[in-house]
Amino acid sequence: MSSPSKRREMDLMKLMMSDYKVEMVNDGMQEFFVEFRGPTESIYQGGVWRIRVELPDAYPYKSPSIGFINKIYHPNVDEMSGSVCLDVINQTWSPMFDLVNVFEVFLPQLLLYPNPSDPLNGEAAALMMRDRSAYEQKVKEYCEKYAKPEDAGVTPEEKSSDEEPSEDEDDSGDEAILGNPDP
Repeated sequence: MSSPSKRREMDLMKLMMSDYKVEMVNDGMQEFFVEFRGPTESIYQGGVWRIRVELPDAYPYKSPSIGFINKIYHPNVDEMSGSVCLDVINQTWSPMFDLVNVFEVFLPQLLLYPNPSDPLNGEAAALMMRDRSAYEQKVKEYCEKYAKPEDAGVTPEEKSSDEEPSEDEDDSGDEAILGNPDP
């Protein structure tokens, strides 16, 4: 039965063609890493995560296994293992979905709309329900501390040249050159 392996190959190619950086593990197409960026205009914006994807033999009839490699503070992601509690992936997966759906729809939706009533990280869920601004601050701290491009295995020269530097990148060089004014 070559249908699942052809589908796996096609879905992986589609993911690569969608401008995601994909790093294969071994020669097979069952395990790989994908660079995932936090959704724009969210508290996760600017974060870059390395996501481990494992495709079961029965893919696409059985859902892929998804996990964050570098840390993320989120009620539905286990802080230690990086496992994702995502209903669509874990319970309602359908062969109609593909890997592009996972990275363009499911994971961004997870980050934008956490579900604190079904947590894998109880502390994040409790903080989110008790003190939303403290929760958002902790998410941003984790992004700064654990979700920089180098934390996801991206080296600076891997950045595409058509990306414009962000305001942060523009300003940081000036401060280093100028230093502090004399008293």
